[in-house]
Amino acid sequence: MTDGILLIDKPANMTSFGVVARVRRVLSQQQNKRVKVGHTGTLDPFATGLMIIVVGKECKNAGTYSKLDKVYQATIRLGQTSTTGDPEGEITDVSQLEPTKLQIEEALDKFRGEITQRPPIYSAIKVDGQRAYKLARKGVEVTMPTRQAMIHSLELTGYTYPDITIRANVGSGTYIRTLAEDIGSALGVGAYCSQLRRMSIDKWQIADGQTLASFGITD
Repeated sequence: MTDGILLIDKPANMTSFGVVARVRRVLSQQQNKRVKVGHTGTLDPFATGLMIIVVGKECKNAGTYSKLDKVYQATIRLGQTSTTGDPEGEITDVSQLEPTKLQIEEALDKFRGEITQRPPIYSAIKVDGQRAYKLARKGVEVTMPTRQAMIHSLELTGYTYPDITIRANVGSGTYIRTLAEDIGSALGVGAYCSQLRRMSIDKWQIADGQTLASFGITD
């Protein structure tokens, strides 16, 4: 491939930049020259699922792909919080209260449509010209500005305490980690996103994505 897109099913415990670097290495080896490769929106290291990788001249259109709606499947762990909003942070016990399914459904009702979010400090958003997560890792106190997000649909797909599973169709720029934390706050028990999988980006589905192994990447 010289120009176009690749659909990759990102594995857990790998950064989006790591995926790009591996794909670039394989394509560059195949073509005996350095190939320009980029992604169209990061997935957190703990998360899995669909990434659209742009290659060659298609890199100029990366911003167009990043603005598309996305569907996520997530597991939210109730009763605890995380400094990063995911399993990679420091976990703190908050509550042993077990919300009812009705209470959870009522909480989800608050997050459908246009909502206000405060993105996590451990994110790629730039603050004063630097990535927020880099500042946070240096111990710099970061105040993230709030922003509007769109939740087109939010469905409770399962509940076995302390875990609830949801399926969310969201607009560009929506943070599922923040959504998980806000749901926990609405329930009064705390929460963080323990598992996250991106199922689709606009018309592209996870079923169409290649694993890195099938692409010839084994490390």
